[in-house]
Amino acid sequence: MRAMVKEFQTFLLRGNLVDTAVGIVIGLAFAALVKAFVEDLITPLVAAIFGKHDFSFLYFTINGSRFLYGDFINALITFLSVAAAVFFFVVKPVNALMARRKTEPPVDETVRECPCLSEIPVAAHRCAFCTSEVAIA
Repeated sequence: MRAMVKEFQTFLLRGNLVDTAVGIVIGLAFAALVKAFVEDLITPLVAAIFGKHDFSFLYFTINGSRFLYGDFINALITFLSVAAAVFFFVVKPVNALMARRKTEPPVDETVRECPCLSEIPVAAHRCAFCTSEVAIA
């Protein structure tokens, strides 16, 4: 029984599990922030442009069936707003930070393109595919 408790403790304190838990907590906090951003800033902007802040009342009827395309428009606006917020406030800044932290030198190319659009080794004088002579750059 003690060994199982010890194994369970090791499992809980493993780095991946802790990192995942932290990511989920941060993700939930970010989701609340984005939800507030959409509800408090984007929705009033949509209301100012279109005159209504909610499209859920839009529908059409065919043979007694209601098609609520307004709900779809609401969901689409929310999705696009969330995707834009994530892209501009998370992905772009993180990519910029990672690019600044990159310390490895650029990798030398081992192949280059021939005029026939095939790839040939950098030191090659002649293309193996079209047999034309290619100057070494």
